[in-house]
Amino acid sequence: MNQIKTYLKLLRNKYIITGVAFSFLLLLNDRYGLIDQYNYAQELKEVKEKHQYYSKEIIRVKTEQEELFGSAKNLEKFAREKYLMKADDEDVFVMIKED
Repeated sequence: MNQIKTYLKLLRNKYIITGVAFSFLLLLNDRYGLIDQYNYAQELKEVKEKHQYYSKEIIRVKTEQEELFGSAKNLEKFAREKYLMKADDEDVFVMIKED
């Protein structure tokens, strides 16, 4: 019972109340508050995921580039398929599937 009165006395102390309230405000409203730290962590996670994705894409594009420019035959095949290029003496027919 005596301990409870001591704790209640401490909780009623205006300096302790002010200190706790000030600390609480700093945790939430400060530049480096909890909410901002959570947002920074989420942003960092997104940036890391984008970095990983773009690193994989760079590797994929480099291998595709090496394959494409490896020989003239592959380059001609790519130009014909992707850009529908043709020689002067031939016709190109594009077939589109309709569902």
